[in-house]
Amino acid sequence: MYTFSSKLKTVAIVFMILGILGIGYGFLTAPTNTAEVEEILKKESEEHGGHHAAAGHDAHEAHPAKEAHATENHAPAAQAHANHDTVAATEAKPEASMAESVHVDTIATTKDTAHAVASTEEHHDDHAAVAAHGHDKAEGGHDAHAEHAAHTKHVEHVLHQLQNKPWAAVYVAALFFMLISLGALAFYAIQQVAQAGWSPVLFRVMQGITAYLPVGSIIVFVLLALGAFHLHHLFVWMDPDLINPAKPNYDKLIANKSGYLNNWFWLARAAVFIIGWNVYRYFSRKNCLALDEASDNAFYKKNFKISAGFLVFFIVTESIMSWDWIMSVDPHWFSTLFGWYVFASFFVSGITVIALVTLYLKSRGYLEYVNTSHIHDLAKFMFGISVFWTYLWFSQFMLIWYANIPEEVTYFITRIEQYNLPFFGMVAMNFLFPVLILINTDFKRLTWIIVMAGVVILAGHYIDFYNMIMPATVGDRWFIGIAEVGSVLFFLGLFIFVVFTALTKSPLLPKRNPFIEESKHFHY
Repeated sequence: MYTFSSKLKTVAIVFMILGILGIGYGFLTAPTNTAEVEEILKKESEEHGGHHAAAGHDAHEAHPAKEAHATENHAPAAQAHANHDTVAATEAKPEASMAESVHVDTIATTKDTAHAVASTEEHHDDHAAVAAHGHDKAEGGHDAHAEHAAHTKHVEHVLHQLQNKPWAAVYVAALFFMLISLGALAFYAIQQVAQAGWSPVLFRVMQGITAYLPVGSIIVFVLLALGAFHLHHLFVWMDPDLINPAKPNYDKLIANKSGYLNNWFWLARAAVFIIGWNVYRYFSRKNCLALDEASDNAFYKKNFKISAGFLVFFIVTESIMSWDWIMSVDPHWFSTLFGWYVFASFFVSGITVIALVTLYLKSRGYLEYVNTSHIHDLAKFMFGISVFWTYLWFSQFMLIWYANIPEEVTYFITRIEQYNLPFFGMVAMNFLFPVLILINTDFKRLTWIIVMAGVVILAGHYIDFYNMIMPATVGDRWFIGIAEVGSVLFFLGLFIFVVFTALTKSPLLPKRNPFIEESKHFHY
């Protein structure tokens, strides 16, 4: 039987305490009104606007010279205006000469008329100038009003983004660790259905990791429910105004999806998924433990059947889950590969955690029948699923980017422009690093190599989920801050505490599994 060491338990508790403090700090420092956002934007402008201020100072110094230049040219401009009047009078002389050949009185009348017309034209020009000036003032007032409205809208938008930030940090971490346990559960079910001979000595480790699933899934469901009741705004489609044609921000695309994306149906689906996963987890573990005390393989056969049924249920619900809980934060965008892409991400993360927990227990003197061949097989899965994830990432990215359809490519443009480092950084962490490290057969048997590769893979896939959620919820207001670090620490501590507590509840070796002897002597 495994004993949860006091040191590891203390580490888990400290992580949870630090995490709670970090999460609390994130919520407490989030702005509560537009006045606070105005202050934040003002500070940002002061911090990043130094070169603009210098440019403005140079322009101000150049301004007196411009005024002097304008004064020097004022007299020539007046002279040119006088010359223009003279030319106009000269051009009128031929008409006067024609009138003079008719009669002298006509000349006088013509001159008086010409003077009256000129006076009228001057008065008209003055009136037009006044009207134009008034029109310009009206336009200026309208522009100022429009500018103020745009600024107010921008401030409100930033307020919503900054208020979303701590919620998004908690949601990403909660979802990531819950899906790790779900990935381990799927891997365990695959081993049952495949009747694998190499892995039964690892079944208790897998079951220990899946013990986090009930806790993690409840937390995620609570976060989803809080969104449905409008306590946070991570899912923009939940705004009722978007599906109301009478509202100015009515969104036809979202309204057309309201039959599927509506709060109650969405929550009902989530409940079905979570209950189904946890029911399988409960009965599969119960049957596995009962098998140790049984005299036949009836419980093994039951596990085989329910595992086959679970995998069908899982592959359907996992895809819908990825659409509902992740893809719907961008309700205008969709990808037919998204379900597989999310699956590959948390599946390799689950396998990686199995390897890391196995190595930890092995280093503490447990799992005596686990050898380097078992570790080698786990490392092969880490390598293989990392390549599979990369294939899906590239297929999704390349096809959308090359097609360049606006409503599709905007998803990647946002991430490349605003999340450039985490977007391409996680590709290096999830593909280049594990492939270069784990492609060597001998390296797959070295503990320190697998631990290093595993830590990088887990960090890379956390960033992957971060890239999926954050751009739609916080926009360009992202940064890895105290709220993000606190969320990861809290859920990491909770994960360690729950998993290693579960490992103490039963023997680490399933002694009555039909393939246990093959697994004990697994070598190649």
